[in-house]
Amino acid sequence: MRIIFMGTPDFAVPSLQILLDNGYEVAAVVTATDKLGGRGGKQLLESAVKKFAVSRGLPVLQPEKLRDPAFLDALRNCNADLQVVVAFRMLPEAVWAMPKIGTFNLHGSLLPKYRGAAPINWAIINGERETGVTTFFLQHEIDTGDLLFQARLPIGEEDTAGEVHDRMMLLGADLVLKTVQAIEQGGVAKQKQDDSLACHAPKIFHETCEIDFTKTVAEVHNFVRGLSPYPGAWKVVATSLTLADGTPWQSANWEAVQGIELKVFKTQKELATHDLPIGQFITDGKKTLKMTVADGFVHLLELQLQGRKRLSTVDFLNGMKS
Repeated sequence: MRIIFMGTPDFAVPSLQILLDNGYEVAAVVTATDKLGGRGGKQLLESAVKKFAVSRGLPVLQPEKLRDPAFLDALRNCNADLQVVVAFRMLPEAVWAMPKIGTFNLHGSLLPKYRGAAPINWAIINGERETGVTTFFLQHEIDTGDLLFQARLPIGEEDTAGEVHDRMMLLGADLVLKTVQAIEQGGVAKQKQDDSLACHAPKIFHETCEIDFTKTVAEVHNFVRGLSPYPGAWKVVATSLTLADGTPWQSANWEAVQGIELKVFKTQKELATHDLPIGQFITDGKKTLKMTVADGFVHLLELQLQGRKRLSTVDFLNGMKS
């Protein structure tokens, strides 16, 4: 069985590796085009999948446009029986319908829940205690094809999107192998998705990541960890910094960062009754920095001012001292 593998980021590499390690013939790898980046924007950046494919001696295709006739001809000449897609981009029918067996995708949720571009992030933001991975055959509407296999993955109360991503990456590779083996052996029972159970995980933009401190402690905590470490939840510094007794914390450095975005990567919940203004920064000047929300406080444990390094609260407060 000849396979075309399509993928771009680190998330896709274990899935490609597990197929090769189990003796499957990968006729070619399709990945994103190289881009200029790095310091000064002069370094040519290759995708993680391309780097791995080259290291294993696999042919690599990098089309700018997936409907390009030259790319379609190159794909057709590979004579693949099956295409496997992991963290790539939306495919036109001319691509996904090409192999005689079809094209299946690995998606980072328990479909039909969290269809879309950011399933890990939204599952955590919404406080889910479980997610998973799904393989399914592609069809016209995104993430709606017939289900093949699923595997479940618990989400801990303190798990970040990055931590769930890393565990899911390995679980997903196992599911890709299971799916390919079942297809090869003719043991696949396709199942229609129940659209009534669907929810969506749309692409996340910068404005999506602004923290709303009018939410509850739990909602803010889930929001921060659902965006950590990337792209990162943020809030513009716009209020004074006070001590627990309500007196201002005198800091010229704090005054200097007013109007600057502050990213938050890790938080701790504190449920409490108070009559303080929502969104107030409170500190002891040494180890604690927290924000007021309606039902308590959100402790900021790891944070980063725009253009500066990511710091622990202790290091951050030391830098704020006048």
